[in-house]
Amino acid sequence: MSGPGLFSAFGNKAKEILIKDYSDDQKLIITSESDTGLAIGSTLVKKGGLSSGDVAAKFAFRNGAAIDVKFDTESNISTTLVLAHILPSSRTIASCKFPDYNSGKIEVQYFHDHASLTTAVGLNKSPALDVSATIGTPSVAFGTEASYMVSSGNFAKYNAGFSLKTPTACVSAILFDKGDAVRVSYLRYLDQLNKGAAVGEIARKFSTNENTLTVGCSYAVDLHTMVKAKLDNHGLLAALVQHELKPKSLLTISGSFDTLAMEKTPRFGLALSLKP
Repeated sequence: MSGPGLFSAFGNKAKEILIKDYSDDQKLIITSESDTGLAIGSTLVKKGGLSSGDVAAKFAFRNGAAIDVKFDTESNISTTLVLAHILPSSRTIASCKFPDYNSGKIEVQYFHDHASLTTAVGLNKSPALDVSATIGTPSVAFGTEASYMVSSGNFAKYNAGFSLKTPTACVSAILFDKGDAVRVSYLRYLDQLNKGAAVGEIARKFSTNENTLTVGCSYAVDLHTMVKAKLDNHGLLAALVQHELKPKSLLTISGSFDTLAMEKTPRFGLALSLKP
Protein backbone atom coordinates (compact mmCIF):
# COMPACT_ATOMS: atom_id res chain seq x y z
CA MET A 1 0.00 0.00 0.00
CA SER A 2 1.21 3.52 -0.82
CA GLY A 3 1.29 6.37 1.64
CA PRO A 4 3.22 7.09 4.85
CA GLY A 5 2.55 3.67 6.40
CA LEU A 6 1.79 2.98 10.06
CA PHE A 7 3.35 4.70 13.06
CA SER A 8 4.47 1.31 14.39
CA ALA A 9 6.79 0.98 11.37
CA PHE A 10 8.86 4.08 12.23
CA GLY A 11 12.49 3.02 12.69
CA ASN A 12 11.90 -0.57 11.59
CA LYS A 13 14.79 -0.57 9.12
CA ALA A 14 17.24 0.22 11.93
CA LYS A 15 15.64 -2.45 14.15
CA GLU A 16 16.23 -5.08 11.46
CA ILE A 17 19.98 -4.54 11.81
CA LEU A 18 20.15 -3.99 15.59
CA ILE A 19 17.59 -6.56 16.80
CA LYS A 20 16.36 -9.01 14.17
CA ASP A 21 17.76 -12.59 14.33
CA TYR A 22 19.99 -11.95 17.39
CA SER A 23 19.34 -14.67 19.95
CA ASP A 24 20.97 -16.68 22.73
CA ASP A 25 18.73 -19.73 22.54
CA GLN A 26 18.30 -22.71 20.22
CA LYS A 27 15.43 -22.58 17.76
CA LEU A 28 14.12 -24.88 15.06
CA ILE A 29 11.42 -23.68 12.65
CA ILE A 30 9.86 -25.88 9.98
CA THR A 31 7.34 -24.38 7.56
CA SER A 32 5.55 -25.84 4.58
CA GLU A 33 3.53 -23.79 2.09
CA SER A 34 1.17 -24.79 -0.69
CA ASP A 35 0.07 -23.00 -3.85
CA THR A 36 -3.46 -22.76 -2.45
CA GLY A 37 -2.36 -20.31 0.27
CA LEU A 38 -2.10 -22.80 3.16
CA ALA A 39 1.01 -22.65 5.34
CA ILE A 40 1.73 -25.05 8.22
CA GLY A 41 4.63 -24.60 10.58
CA SER A 42 6.12 -25.75 13.84
CA THR A 43 8.58 -23.99 16.16
CA LEU A 44 10.72 -25.53 18.90
CA VAL A 45 12.70 -23.26 21.23
CA LYS A 46 15.17 -24.29 23.92
CA LYS A 47 16.34 -21.59 26.30
CA GLY A 48 18.51 -22.68 29.18
CA GLY A 49 16.98 -25.86 30.54
CA LEU A 50 13.46 -25.02 29.38
CA SER A 51 11.83 -26.00 26.10
CA SER A 52 8.72 -24.64 24.43
CA GLY A 53 7.08 -24.96 21.07
CA ASP A 54 4.04 -24.34 18.96
CA VAL A 55 2.23 -25.54 15.86
CA ALA A 56 0.62 -22.99 13.56
CA ALA A 57 -1.53 -23.01 10.44
CA LYS A 58 -2.29 -20.02 8.23
CA PHE A 59 -4.53 -19.75 5.20
CA ALA A 60 -4.34 -16.69 2.94
CA PHE A 61 -7.27 -16.00 0.63
CA ARG A 62 -6.82 -14.39 -2.77
CA ASN A 63 -8.77 -11.30 -1.74
CA GLY A 64 -6.19 -10.41 0.93
CA ALA A 65 -8.00 -12.02 3.88
CA ALA A 66 -6.20 -14.53 6.09
CA ILE A 67 -6.78 -16.71 9.14
CA ASP A 68 -4.02 -17.82 11.51
CA VAL A 69 -4.32 -20.40 14.30
CA LYS A 70 -1.51 -21.35 16.69
CA PHE A 71 -1.30 -24.01 19.44
CA ASP A 72 1.57 -23.86 21.96
CA THR A 73 2.96 -26.15 24.64
CA GLU A 74 1.33 -24.08 27.41
CA SER A 75 -2.14 -25.09 26.13
CA ASN A 76 -2.86 -21.70 24.60
CA ILE A 77 -4.70 -21.26 21.32
CA SER A 78 -4.08 -17.99 19.46
CA THR A 79 -6.28 -17.01 16.54
CA THR A 80 -6.02 -14.07 14.18
CA LEU A 81 -8.47 -13.18 11.42
CA VAL A 82 -7.58 -10.55 8.82
CA LEU A 83 -10.27 -9.12 6.56
CA ALA A 84 -9.37 -6.75 3.73
CA HIS A 85 -11.48 -4.00 2.20
CA ILE A 86 -14.57 -4.27 4.40
CA LEU A 87 -14.29 -0.52 4.06
CA PRO A 88 -12.40 1.03 1.11
CA SER A 89 -8.60 1.07 1.62
CA SER A 90 -8.91 -0.63 5.00
CA ARG A 91 -7.92 -3.80 6.82
CA THR A 92 -9.66 -5.33 9.85
CA ILE A 93 -7.80 -7.61 12.27
CA ALA A 94 -9.54 -9.63 15.00
CA SER A 95 -7.44 -11.64 17.47
CA CYS A 96 -7.99 -13.70 20.59
CA LYS A 97 -6.00 -16.05 22.79
CA PHE A 98 -7.75 -18.90 24.60
CA PRO A 99 -8.32 -19.66 27.44
CA ASP A 100 -7.65 -15.97 28.21
CA TYR A 101 -10.97 -14.66 26.91
CA ASN A 102 -10.08 -11.10 27.96
CA SER A 103 -7.31 -11.01 25.34
CA GLY A 104 -9.73 -10.41 22.47
CA LYS A 105 -8.99 -7.39 20.31
CA ILE A 106 -10.32 -5.78 17.14
CA GLU A 107 -8.20 -3.44 15.06
CA VAL A 108 -9.12 -1.40 11.99
CA GLN A 109 -6.41 0.07 9.76
CA TYR A 110 -7.14 2.73 7.15
CA PHE A 111 -4.65 3.69 4.45
CA HIS A 112 -4.59 6.80 2.26
CA ASP A 113 -2.02 8.23 -0.12
CA HIS A 114 -1.10 10.88 2.44
CA ALA A 115 -2.33 9.47 5.76
CA SER A 116 -3.02 6.31 7.75
CA LEU A 117 -5.18 5.69 10.80
CA THR A 118 -5.35 2.73 13.17
CA THR A 119 -7.96 2.14 15.87
CA ALA A 120 -7.98 -0.88 18.18
CA VAL A 121 -10.15 -1.80 21.15
CA GLY A 122 -9.93 -4.68 23.61
CA LEU A 123 -12.91 -7.01 24.01
CA ASN A 124 -13.16 -7.08 27.81
CA LYS A 125 -14.86 -5.27 30.68
CA SER A 126 -12.02 -2.73 31.05
CA PRO A 127 -10.86 -2.19 27.48
CA ALA A 128 -8.00 -0.07 26.24
CA LEU A 129 -8.61 2.13 23.21
CA ASP A 130 -5.51 2.43 21.01
CA VAL A 131 -5.29 5.04 18.27
CA SER A 132 -2.42 5.92 15.96
CA ALA A 133 -2.23 8.27 12.98
CA THR A 134 0.39 9.32 10.44
CA ILE A 135 0.47 11.98 7.75
CA GLY A 136 2.93 12.55 4.94
CA THR A 137 4.37 10.52 2.10
CA PRO A 138 6.37 7.27 1.80
CA SER A 139 9.51 9.46 2.12
CA VAL A 140 8.54 11.86 4.94
CA ALA A 141 5.96 11.09 7.62
CA PHE A 142 4.87 12.42 11.01
CA GLY A 143 2.86 10.33 13.42
CA THR A 144 1.47 9.86 16.90
CA GLU A 145 -0.14 7.10 18.96
CA ALA A 146 -2.00 6.90 22.26
CA SER A 147 -3.60 4.28 24.48
CA TYR A 148 -6.61 5.33 26.58
CA MET A 149 -7.86 3.21 29.48
CA VAL A 150 -11.66 3.47 29.44
CA SER A 151 -12.11 2.18 33.00
CA SER A 152 -9.78 4.70 34.68
CA GLY A 153 -10.04 7.53 32.17
CA ASN A 154 -6.24 7.80 31.94
CA PHE A 155 -3.78 7.55 29.08
CA ALA A 156 -1.52 4.51 29.40
CA LYS A 157 0.83 5.86 26.74
CA TYR A 158 1.23 8.61 24.17
CA ASN A 159 4.08 8.76 21.69
CA ALA A 160 4.98 10.91 18.70
CA GLY A 161 7.68 10.93 16.05
CA PHE A 162 8.75 11.35 12.45
CA SER A 163 10.37 9.23 9.76
CA LEU A 164 12.51 10.27 6.79
CA LYS A 165 13.49 7.86 4.02
CA THR A 166 15.74 8.40 1.00
CA PRO A 167 17.27 5.86 -1.42
CA THR A 168 20.48 5.90 0.67
CA ALA A 169 19.34 6.57 4.24
CA CYS A 170 16.57 6.24 6.83
CA VAL A 171 16.13 8.56 9.83
CA SER A 172 13.57 8.36 12.62
CA ALA A 173 12.98 10.09 15.95
CA ILE A 174 10.35 8.91 18.45
CA LEU A 175 9.31 10.56 21.71
CA PHE A 176 7.88 7.81 23.93
CA ASP A 177 7.22 6.78 27.54
CA LYS A 178 4.78 9.69 27.93
CA GLY A 179 7.41 12.16 26.78
CA ASP A 180 10.05 10.95 29.24
CA ALA A 181 12.28 9.29 26.64
CA VAL A 182 13.41 9.82 23.08
CA ARG A 183 14.98 7.45 20.55
CA VAL A 184 16.76 8.62 17.40
CA SER A 185 18.13 6.27 14.75
CA TYR A 186 20.06 6.82 11.54
CA LEU A 187 20.65 4.12 8.92
CA ARG A 188 22.95 4.56 5.94
CA TYR A 189 23.13 2.18 2.99
CA LEU A 190 26.82 1.83 2.07
CA ASP A 191 26.75 -0.74 -0.70
CA GLN A 192 23.53 -1.64 -2.51
CA LEU A 193 25.17 -4.57 -4.31
CA ASN A 194 26.30 -6.29 -1.10
CA LYS A 195 23.49 -4.89 1.05
CA GLY A 196 26.03 -3.11 3.22
CA ALA A 197 24.51 -0.80 5.82
CA ALA A 198 25.53 1.01 9.01
CA VAL A 199 23.19 2.23 11.73
CA GLY A 200 23.45 4.30 14.88
CA GLU A 201 20.76 4.64 17.54
CA ILE A 202 20.69 6.73 20.69
CA ALA A 203 18.02 6.55 23.38
CA ARG A 204 17.76 8.97 26.29
CA LYS A 205 15.52 8.81 29.37
CA PHE A 206 15.10 12.34 30.72
CA SER A 207 14.03 11.47 34.28
CA THR A 208 17.20 9.46 34.97
CA ASN A 209 19.59 11.13 32.48
CA GLU A 210 20.38 7.66 31.16
CA ASN A 211 21.74 7.37 27.62
CA THR A 212 22.13 4.25 25.48
CA LEU A 213 24.10 4.40 22.26
CA THR A 214 24.13 1.44 19.88
CA VAL A 215 25.96 1.12 16.57
CA GLY A 216 25.64 -1.76 14.14
CA CYS A 217 26.27 -2.89 10.59
CA SER A 218 25.30 -5.59 8.12
CA TYR A 219 27.02 -6.93 5.01
CA ALA A 220 26.27 -9.65 2.48
CA VAL A 221 29.43 -11.73 2.04
CA ASP A 222 27.88 -13.45 -0.97
CA LEU A 223 24.45 -14.20 -2.41
CA HIS A 224 23.70 -16.66 0.41
CA THR A 225 25.57 -15.34 3.47
CA MET A 226 24.86 -12.28 5.61
CA VAL A 227 26.88 -11.04 8.62
CA LYS A 228 25.78 -8.48 11.23
CA ALA A 229 27.38 -6.96 14.32
CA LYS A 230 26.45 -4.39 16.98
CA LEU A 231 28.02 -2.72 20.02
CA ASP A 232 26.48 -0.47 22.68
CA ASN A 233 27.98 1.93 25.21
CA HIS A 234 27.41 -0.61 28.00
CA GLY A 235 30.01 -2.87 26.39
CA LEU A 236 27.70 -5.49 24.91
CA LEU A 237 29.13 -6.79 21.63
CA ALA A 238 27.07 -9.16 19.46
CA ALA A 239 27.45 -10.67 16.01
CA LEU A 240 25.73 -13.20 13.79
CA VAL A 241 26.19 -15.11 10.57
CA GLN A 242 23.16 -16.13 8.52
CA HIS A 243 23.51 -18.57 5.63
CA GLU A 244 20.85 -19.61 3.15
CA LEU A 245 21.17 -23.40 2.88
CA LYS A 246 18.65 -23.47 0.05
CA PRO A 247 15.92 -21.04 -1.06
CA LYS A 248 14.01 -19.81 2.04
CA SER A 249 15.89 -22.16 4.41
CA LEU A 250 18.23 -20.28 6.78
CA LEU A 251 20.87 -21.22 9.35
CA THR A 252 21.70 -18.45 11.83
CA ILE A 253 24.53 -18.55 14.37
CA SER A 254 24.78 -15.64 16.81
CA GLY A 255 26.84 -14.79 19.85
CA SER A 256 27.33 -11.98 22.36
CA PHE A 257 29.57 -11.09 25.29
CA ASP A 258 30.17 -8.23 27.70
CA THR A 259 33.45 -6.49 26.81
CA LEU A 260 33.47 -4.79 30.23
CA ALA A 261 33.19 -8.09 32.12
CA MET A 262 35.35 -10.56 30.24
CA GLU A 263 35.02 -13.10 33.05
CA LYS A 264 31.38 -13.68 32.09
CA THR A 265 30.59 -16.59 29.80
CA PRO A 266 29.71 -15.55 26.23
CA ARG A 267 26.23 -16.42 25.01
CA PHE A 268 25.54 -18.26 21.79
CA GLY A 269 22.38 -18.91 19.81
CA LEU A 270 21.47 -21.21 16.95
CA ALA A 271 18.40 -20.97 14.72
CA LEU A 272 17.47 -23.25 11.85
CA SER A 273 14.53 -22.29 9.63
CA LEU A 274 13.52 -24.89 7.06
CA LYS A 275 11.00 -24.46 4.27
CA PRO A 276 10.85 -27.73 2.29
